[in-house]
Amino acid sequence: MRNLKLIIEYNGKNYFGWQTQPEKPTIQKTIEKALEKILNHNVLLISAGRTDRGVHALAQTGNITTTNPIEVEKLLKGLNSLLPEDIIVKSIQEVDKDFHSRYHAKSRVYEYHIWNNPIPSVFFHPFCWQIKKKLMFESMEGAIQFILGEHNFTSFRASDCDSVYPVRNILHCSFKINNPHIIFSIEANGFLRHMVRNIIGTLVDIGKGKIQVPEFKLILEAEDRTRAGITAPAKGLILKEVKY
Repeated sequence: MRNLKLIIEYNGKNYFGWQTQPEKPTIQKTIEKALEKILNHNVLLISAGRTDRGVHALAQTGNITTTNPIEVEKLLKGLNSLLPEDIIVKSIQEVDKDFHSRYHAKSRVYEYHIWNNPIPSVFFHPFCWQIKKKLMFESMEGAIQFILGEHNFTSFRASDCDSVYPVRNILHCSFKINNPHIIFSIEANGFLRHMVRNIIGTLVDIGKGKIQVPEFKLILEAEDRTRAGITAPAKGLILKEVKY
C-alpha cells in the first residue's frame, strides 16, 4: 500500500466547498473521480481541512492510499489532464504510510483579500471583498493584537460549527497594505467554521468606525456570536499553506 501526498490549488467559485455532498459539485469529489479513472479503484482523498463553498486554495494538502504502482510523475500528468481548469494538482509525493494530511498538520495559513476602492477591479474582483468606504487600517491593525495566542473563539464561529472545542491558538496575524489591495494573513493551529471570515467582518466594522478598537477585545471575551460583525464573503478567503 502506497501513501501519496497531493498539493492542490483551486478556485472555489463553482463548488460547494471541499467535502463531498450528494448531487453537488465539490473539490474532493471532482479529484476523487479523476483519480479513480487512472488508478482503477475507489479513492478517498483526505484533506488538511474542509474549505467552505466559494473559498479558494493555493496549497491545500491531501493524501490518498493506493496499491497501483503508477509513477507519481505519470499520475500527476494524467490527473491534471482530467481535472477542470479551476482545479490543479501542483505536486504528488510518496510519503510514509502513517502520514495523515489533517491530523499531522501543525498549523494552517489563510489570507483574506480586500479591495478598498469604490471602483472594482476586473482582475481582483473574483478574489476580493470590495469595500467602497476608505478603511482606517491603523485601527484594524491595533485590534488584531487581541486575538494573538490561545483564546476561546466562540464569538467568531458559525452557529452551525460542529467543533466540540472552541479554543484555538493564533500564531501570527498581520495586514499587508498595497492600496487599494489589502491582504490579511492569519496562521493558527486550527480554525473554527467561518472563524476567519467572522473576524474579518468585525475588523471591517472597526475600519469603518462602527465599533472602537477596545470593543474588539470585549467581543472576543464575550463568547457570543451575536456580538461580532457579519461573515465576510467567501470569495476573499484563500488557504495559502498547511505546515507540518
